[in-house]
Amino acid sequence: MSESQTANHAGQKTLLIIQTGTPPDAIRQQQGDLSDWFSQQLPHYQENIQVIRVFKDEPLPPVNRDYVAVITGSWSMVTDRLAWSERTAGWIREAMTIDMPLFGVCYGHQLMADALGGEVDYLNSDIEIGCKTIELSPAAAGDPLLSAWPQQFAVHLTHRQTVTRIPDGAQVLASSDQDPHQVLRYGKNALSTQFHPEFTPEISRAIIRYREQRLRDVGLDPDSLCQQVTETPAAARLMLQFIDQHMSPAINHR
Repeated sequence: MSESQTANHAGQKTLLIIQTGTPPDAIRQQQGDLSDWFSQQLPHYQENIQVIRVFKDEPLPPVNRDYVAVITGSWSMVTDRLAWSERTAGWIREAMTIDMPLFGVCYGHQLMADALGGEVDYLNSDIEIGCKTIELSPAAAGDPLLSAWPQQFAVHLTHRQTVTRIPDGAQVLASSDQDPHQVLRYGKNALSTQFHPEFTPEISRAIIRYREQRLRDVGLDPDSLCQQVTETPAAARLMLQFIDQHMSPAINHR
């Protein structure tokens, strides 16, 4: 959706999409804007979504338990310490003090970890991209959300930075071959994923093609990566069930 929605619908909470960037023109013209990718995965919450483009300095609302927030990916880097990003990090810390539900994705995952005392830096392998398999950690067996998940499942990835040290008290719930911190839990209402639950195969392929020359430069084959792209239902369902858990219990669409 292109405009923010501000009114609650049917007694539900407001779902904040905290947008931390926008795709390059070549991708946006084909696939739409980043906020569209999320809202299209959440059709039952369309009337509850409020998009806040923090990367354009749109102000964040005061933290409130009537919000559920999803913090998106970006084409920026957390270590650049951009002013809007640092403000968002402060807002994350405030939200954690009232146990406001937070779900971070890629940049949002790294920003949450950084804001709460962890560290972020570049991957040793330069980039992790395409469809990969992640594996749950032993801690996931006792997690209220992931305990029923398959031990391994496919996800869409594209990132050059990673969480290199998790915050004190956080739990690692899943890893990949290139990144040991694919899913982190920071508290009962705060979770983040390095992977992209909002991606479709078309979005994943578009990003691989956009990065084609860089991938060849580091010895990766874009054609092979595109061929390996598949649907990732378990990854998409993770974000949806987190949101279901914290929005109105009236909706049951699984």
